[in-house]
Amino acid sequence: MDILVLGGTKFVGRHIVLALLAAGHRVTVLTRGQSPDELPAEVERLHGDRNVGEAGLAALAGRTWAACVDVSGYTPGQVRASAEGLQGQVGRYVFISTASVYAEPDRHPVREDDPLLPPAAEDVTEITGETYGPLKVTCEQIVQATYGERATILRPQIVAGPYDHTARYPYWPDRASRGGDPAARRRHRPPAGD
Repeated sequence: MDILVLGGTKFVGRHIVLALLAAGHRVTVLTRGQSPDELPAEVERLHGDRNVGEAGLAALAGRTWAACVDVSGYTPGQVRASAEGLQGQVGRYVFISTASVYAEPDRHPVREDDPLLPPAAEDVTEITGETYGPLKVTCEQIVQATYGERATILRPQIVAGPYDHTARYPYWPDRASRGGDPAARRRHRPPAGD
């Protein structure tokens, strides 16, 4: 199949591109060109920026793909631009969301139909610890409203592995390899005056 990946040069997107290639698919990526690109030569590269809306997606005009995998949609403006702009050009829209959309994060096991956080307003663009989950809820709603049965929403929990540019999760194996008790915590000291 011909598959479009929005993003694709970093961490999760890179793994998705490599898995699609290994399965024999033809892959096109749309990136802003700001991250190092170490993808294989057979990947078709297009440049664009959905932060600028429809004009930022001009490289996709007149093309069709069996599916679009959106690994880089974080704000409603980005996702609305690509979901609506590609509506007649892709058969399925796969949106990579997050388990951070759930309203009760400590509930286990997490179930697909668990309650979600209230959605963020569409004009919210700042991604923080407080806005990340609500922004993804709004993005999911846009994809579902645009594609209906042709939408697939994936909500991974912790993602760790090679090419993780954040170094959040490799910290623990690295720390454990140094020996000692990586779970040991520093004793909490209250701020002066408490």
